[in-house]
Amino acid sequence: MKLVKFLDKQKIYIRSGDGGAGCVGFRREKYIEFGGPDGGDGGRGGSIIVECVENLNTLIDFRYQQHFKARRGGHGQGRNKNGKAAEDVILKVPIGTQIFSSEDKDLMGDLINPGQRMVLAKGGDGGRGNAHFKTSTNQSPKRAEDGWPGEEHWLWLQLKLIADVGLIGLPNAGKSTLLAAVTRARPKIADYPFTTIHPNLGVGYVDDNEIIIADIPGLIEGAHEGAGLGARFLGHVERCGVLIHLIDGTQDDVAESYLTIRRELEAYDDLLSVKMEIIVINKIDALRPEVIRDKRMSLRKISGKEVLTISGVAGTNLEKLLRDALRFVVEFKNKNEATKRSKDKNDLGNTNRKNGV
Repeated sequence: MKLVKFLDKQKIYIRSGDGGAGCVGFRREKYIEFGGPDGGDGGRGGSIIVECVENLNTLIDFRYQQHFKARRGGHGQGRNKNGKAAEDVILKVPIGTQIFSSEDKDLMGDLINPGQRMVLAKGGDGGRGNAHFKTSTNQSPKRAEDGWPGEEHWLWLQLKLIADVGLIGLPNAGKSTLLAAVTRARPKIADYPFTTIHPNLGVGYVDDNEIIIADIPGLIEGAHEGAGLGARFLGHVERCGVLIHLIDGTQDDVAESYLTIRRELEAYDDLLSVKMEIIVINKIDALRPEVIRDKRMSLRKISGKEVLTISGVAGTNLEKLLRDALRFVVEFKNKNEATKRSKDKNDLGNTNRKNGV
């Protein structure tokens, strides 16, 4: 199986094509002494367009090619022949790609739907041929326009993965092991912190239902300020509907482990702190029953939520975890649909009032 490297941020240079020049031409035929101007218009330059496509989850292709230029439009010709429009350059990006005019600032677009397109740089219009400049006082104009120049920009592409469920927790909590156990994803797994250095995606199944799960690299205290693997991975959590907060049960203070991640979520964005959350103690295969009970009670007391205990290695309670996750995902999607319908209804009402309906 071919391994694809992950890249979630890349700077690119784009330049659309100039418009083709108009033509200065005159009709020349036998027995027609004054044929008049017949110079055609120049063709439109190629545009740079970004398109959101499925089956991509990395920006790695833009690491190897960072400059994109469209061609100039064709020049006009005699006999009123217009120049050919240049082909547009289409940049294919994964779902969840954001486009910034500068690093982390000035958001230009957010591509979240397959097939969604956005023009990043419009091709220049073609110049007019001399046929446009014929007047009653100038029957033989000898001027035409040059094509209009294209646009050029330096832009930043940033990918925020869209998943139903995001696995969060401190380094070495067992997130990658869990992802491998419930999906066909094969992330790197080892018994040391920061084994995972980029997000991994997997698909889990509950009966006939599909759940997309993202393994977010381990977060540490100060992650929202760039500590550890940095705030860029917290951005991937924004797109997840439900969070599975995985806690290493072999740690002495599971409550503090839980609070560390909660503080980072709140510091990064208040919206992250109110996302649906499933609290899970992992690695119970290495714990005695009374220890599991005490750690579970400690977490319930500090979080005010139910706490599930699992073992990613032994497969204990994984089916229940997936079913709970599915229930939360369905609830999240239903809530979003209801919000969208309400917004659409309000927008329609406002439009009708403006039109006097």
